[in-house]
Amino acid sequence: MTVTPSDDLLRQVLRESRSFACVGVSPNPVRPSHYVARYLKLKGFRVVPVNPVHAGKELFGETVVSDLAGAGPVDVVDIFRRPEHVPDIVDEALALDVPPKVIWMQIGVTHAEAAAKAEAAGLTVIQDRCPKIEYQRLFGELRMGGFNTGIISSKL
Repeated sequence: MTVTPSDDLLRQVLRESRSFACVGVSPNPVRPSHYVARYLKLKGFRVVPVNPVHAGKELFGETVVSDLAGAGPVDVVDIFRRPEHVPDIVDEALALDVPPKVIWMQIGVTHAEAAAKAEAAGLTVIQDRCPKIEYQRLFGELRMGGFNTGIISSKL
């Protein structure tokens, strides 16, 4: 199990993936899950928000669904939940008729056993990384002064 993925693997995942199910996404625009999902949408990915508390609402042009089964087929399951929730999310992903190709755990999220289970089932696992940051880093979008958070001020 690789906790630190290679740049080649990250580039491949970001180039070949077309859709993300963002588990634990928030409608609050200051939450990292919101601006990461928004950024992915702006980059042309289909983003399916998954959050049972907000199911039925609309975010990023998609209806928020309560679970992965409601998301339909996706390439990547992007997890914005605490590590103790990861095993259930991985189990849910593996039980889908069309499992995702990638389990992506956000910064601060790792779970060795769940990662090993997903990898044993043939999925790529990325832990403790953010697709927004990795996309910006690998495809030349980081700003000279640091990370571009994607927050755009209307007062510029």
